Amino acid sequence: ISADFEPEATETGDLLIRRPDGSIAQWMPAGTYHFLPKDAPLADAALEDLETFEPRRITDEELDFLHRAARRLHEETDYAVFAWFGGSLIEGAQFARGWVQFMRDLKANPDFAAALVEKLAQAALADLDRFLDAVGEYVHVVGFGDDLGMQHGLQFHPDLYRRLFKPYHRQLYGRVHERTQAYVFLHTCGSVYDLIPDLIEAGVDILNPVQTSAAKMEPERLKREFGDPDNPLLVSCRSGAKFSMPGMMDTVLNIGLNDEVAKGMVSLTGDERFVYDAYRRLVQMFGTVVLDIDDEAFEHPLDAYKDEKGYKLDTEMTAADWQAITDIFKKVIKEHKGFDFPQDPYEQLKLATEAVFRSWNGKRAIDYRNAAGISHDLGTAVNIVTMVFGNMGNSSGTGVAFTRDPATGENVIYGDYLMNAQGEDVVAGIRNTKKITELAEEMPDAYKEFLDICAKLEKHYRDMQDVEFTIERGKLWMLQTRTGKRTAKAAVQIAVDMVKEGLITKEEAIQRIEPEHVDTLLHPQFKPEAKQAAIENHTFLVKGVNASPGAAVGRAYFDANTAEQKAKEEGQDVIMIRPFTKPDDVHGMLAAKGILTTEGGATSHAAVVARQFGIPCVVGASDARINLENRTLTVGDLVLKEGDWVSVDGTTGEAFLGEIDSVSPSLEEQTELLELLTWADEVSAQPGLRDFPDQWPTRGLQVWANADYPEDARRARSYGAQGIGLCRTEHMFFEPERLPIVQRMILAETSAERTAALDELLPYQRADFDGLFEAMTGLPVIIRLIDPPLHEFMPDEQTLLEEVIENRIKNAVDEDKEQLLASIEAMHESNPMMGLRGVRLSVVMPEIVEMQVRAIFEAAADVKLRGLEPKPEVMIPLTGTVKELEWVQPRLERIAKTVMEEKNVEFEYKFGTMIEIPRAGLTADQVAG
Repeated sequence: ISADFEPEATETGDLLIRRPDGSIAQWMPAGTYHFLPKDAPLADAALEDLETFEPRRITDEELDFLHRAARRLHEETDYAVFAWFGGSLIEGAQFARGWVQFMRDLKANPDFAAALVEKLAQAALADLDRFLDAVGEYVHVVGFGDDLGMQHGLQFHPDLYRRLFKPYHRQLYGRVHERTQAYVFLHTCGSVYDLIPDLIEAGVDILNPVQTSAAKMEPERLKREFGDPDNPLLVSCRSGAKFSMPGMMDTVLNIGLNDEVAKGMVSLTGDERFVYDAYRRLVQMFGTVVLDIDDEAFEHPLDAYKDEKGYKLDTEMTAADWQAITDIFKKVIKEHKGFDFPQDPYEQLKLATEAVFRSWNGKRAIDYRNAAGISHDLGTAVNIVTMVFGNMGNSSGTGVAFTRDPATGENVIYGDYLMNAQGEDVVAGIRNTKKITELAEEMPDAYKEFLDICAKLEKHYRDMQDVEFTIERGKLWMLQTRTGKRTAKAAVQIAVDMVKEGLITKEEAIQRIEPEHVDTLLHPQFKPEAKQAAIENHTFLVKGVNASPGAAVGRAYFDANTAEQKAKEEGQDVIMIRPFTKPDDVHGMLAAKGILTTEGGATSHAAVVARQFGIPCVVGASDARINLENRTLTVGDLVLKEGDWVSVDGTTGEAFLGEIDSVSPSLEEQTELLELLTWADEVSAQPGLRDFPDQWPTRGLQVWANADYPEDARRARSYGAQGIGLCRTEHMFFEPERLPIVQRMILAETSAERTAALDELLPYQRADFDGLFEAMTGLPVIIRLIDPPLHEFMPDEQTLLEEVIENRIKNAVDEDKEQLLASIEAMHESNPMMGLRGVRLSVVMPEIVEMQVRAIFEAAADVKLRGLEPKPEVMIPLTGTVKELEWVQPRLERIAKTVMEEKNVEFEYKFGTMIEIPRAGLTADQVAG
């Protein structure tokens, strides 16, 4: 600060700077550290007033002083000479107009703002020429000042700077470069990171200050200037869609590397192997992701090179090897695309960004969204992120982990990592990984910090997290976190546990469970005795990582396209087998009953996708060898060929030759799910949850089951059903011992014959109803009387006709079949759905429903006498008009009362109907009355 800088202090503690005429130019409010413009001369000006406005100019006396001072310093000292010019356009406009008013002008009065900036710029350019005439030959640095930033960002959008101010800055800074050898120095406070490329392009050589407290102005960030071979900044290009789609969107790592930068990084890091490992990864990713070259075009020459050298693992490759592979990969791009791998970092970034955007509409992403129910019109963002490296030697590594076990829901850290590797090595499953818990021994400090961060993330997001991390030379970097995909079992376990831990409410826990989760929980498991027999018969094939639970049996296929084709077009049960899955394989995975890979870990692509969609999966079965050309998998002397049957146990991580019988687990075993369903009942019964009229008794939403047999009712009750919503009595007639009686009843020529057959059916019906009422004691049971037309209980007419014709041709006429065919043909109706069925059948043949109602009420009476609470509700089906009910219902109610009198017992019951056809709907008020 100049020695003669003496602002005037006021009684309130403000500081003032006055103009020569005594007016206040700037003021610093008490307690602040910045000056604001005061008494702006153009505060109330209109556009036409600018014609008479004259910006302050450098005087001849000032130029003479500057000339003499610069000449003396140049001739008498060996210091670099710095000459301050100023040339503020933004601040000049703010001081002339007032800060608030000028910011308003930029939006609401752009013509005025543009005219004012142009007036200031023309004056500055004229003064700069006079300034350079005076000092240009003596100075080494020319200083400008214009504050563009604030604490958290720019004062205005970068596009506005580029449109309004940058053209004049380019002229001012360019004039210095044209007329002198001096550097252009720009003083601009605040967070200006987003404009640094523009300032460089405009001609700025030196940026001052680096306000490290402002956003994005960290020295480390600025020092690693993008594309600088001496201290390069490398970035990754990743997707940023609304919903996580693991592996479905493209990613490109190590962008910014080229031949020159690679040499600079070798000098900077002293680790040539790391540099060329990173470089070959970029070239390979760029080729496959950005340029759409098949993976095999890179994998084959890499495998051939390793075979020639006798290497089995990538970790055996030396710096020279990776440099050679980088050159080979660049040749692959040249051969396939006709142009060289781009050396310009900005071109790499541009093309990679376009590729990530394109991947939203790739087949695998579309297939995944279809399966996951994600809208196709959401689109994706693209994130450009600074690279950190896990492949910088044995003090570096990378991994993927879940804050809880995504297969079981157990509250333990679960994941994989690799030392001296990059992220795709873990996620793609191209190397077999280590369990995350082993990191505690290899890098205890990093592991402890990792656990602390995982706990914070889970507490913050209140859900199990899927995290990716990198350790670069001992320092832990967290790359991303997202809500983790999980199996149905894990979803239920985590939801219940988090309620008990106080992280979420019961309502939230219920909302996190989808109907598909319950279905998946009942996925088949191999019968223990069948699995043991397979082991004893030496059909055990291989063991790997149990990545997604459940049992699957199918035919083996070794690529996604074949798996999908066999499953969808031929209806085969398919097991997809791959060395490791890639995002491009997702369509085959979704079509498969199970998945088996020889590489990868519990957080590999195959494992994550399989868990999300409930597909049994075993990964990392490293004892097996896959020959994709011969389409075989070999383990010792055992050979599995394409099309052979194979059984995969995702719960235990085992695979077997052939087919193993499976069984579905019972819901009773799912204690956490039953607890959560109990919570659902509690929530649905909360007072005031639903608005019903006062006279409507309700406990909220209930689930009633369809159940036709006592076993169905017992299972439904154990699952939490609050009643039977529909018992279809005709299903009981199809039992093998009953169907002949039913057919005899249908073919009866007299009422007596029909009644005799029905008397035989009554005990069967009564026993069924007895079991239903016992299982559902205290809960309503709605029983629908016989509904379908009678021909549905008879043999198939077409099949019977063919038999009769065949017998006629052979002169072996079967009179019974001839008569049966005639009877069935007599039952033919043009529209059976509206013919002799339901209530109309009851009118024509009342004996049937009379038997059914007697069976219902005799069973209910017996159950009541055993001390239980039957609640029968009898549904008369397919009513069309109230007249039908008026004929049928009284007859049935008389039977109900007769039975209760005979049994000397009373219980609640209902008769009703279902509105199923338009006519009944239109006359529903009459039906209800």
